[in-house]
Amino acid sequence: MEYHQLGKSPIVISEIGFGCMSLTPDGEDPVSLLHRAMDGGINYFDTADIYQDGWNEEVLGRAIQGRRDDVIVATKVGNQRRADGSGLDWNPSKQHILASVDKSLQRLNTDYIDLYQLHGGTYQDNIAETIEAFETLMQLGKIRYYGISSIRPNVIREYVERSKMVSVMMQYSLLDRRPEEEALGLLQEHEISVLARGTLASGLLTGKPAKPYLGHDEQAVRDTAERVRQFSDNNRGPAATATRFVLNHSAVTSAVIGIRTGAQLDEALAIPDSRNLSQGSSDALRKYIEAKKYTDHR
Repeated sequence: MEYHQLGKSPIVISEIGFGCMSLTPDGEDPVSLLHRAMDGGINYFDTADIYQDGWNEEVLGRAIQGRRDDVIVATKVGNQRRADGSGLDWNPSKQHILASVDKSLQRLNTDYIDLYQLHGGTYQDNIAETIEAFETLMQLGKIRYYGISSIRPNVIREYVERSKMVSVMMQYSLLDRRPEEEALGLLQEHEISVLARGTLASGLLTGKPAKPYLGHDEQAVRDTAERVRQFSDNNRGPAATATRFVLNHSAVTSAVIGIRTGAQLDEALAIPDSRNLSQGSSDALRKYIEAKKYTDHR
């Protein structure tokens, strides 16, 4: 496993991160999966306060007991469950963030959060107030650093210019190369880490039946998955090929993979030991699929 610096912070995280959202109460023992991931070299664990209404944070909190110094805990804030349970409302206010962090700390059973992320964001938000909330939490020692989770170019630009964030989590894969247009270069220029999610395109790059995806028709998706297979072998399977394509971009610090089963964990843990994908192979894969661009929030 390789480890990389998180933005300008002193935090170092594994190139493969554990996306906890996929964990479920009725699946395999989540604590055992998390412990196996730690034993395998993964040290970055990503969750959010709304995942399973807090259960996800609680599970991660149980798993890190006795191992807190060995892991980097990341969670998110900004979505608020309606009182009647009918859905979520967006609330990036300072009041909500300051109140939510204490609940997350309690569920995670820890005194501090390594990376606290805004779980979205719009251009209409009071961004200055949101940044002030994160800066206050850093001063209080409740969080070490902060970032955002967003694919919106206009929001990302605002936070790059106005905040001290160390990371942006965004969807990036061979089937979703929209970040290549401007976001990846901008973040790299400012030494802000990219935490890539969706690297397997919901499994479409690794064997799931093809279907339209983000403007690509079913045939394009099928052809791209076939190219990934062709660039794979016994040492580097399709999941590793698709992930290494993402990790090959120098702006990307970690690929955060959703893991629900032991088989998925084994697949993720095999990626660091797989053969590297050459830059030539990455460039060749790019030629086979059209790079879409963001049409909204520019």
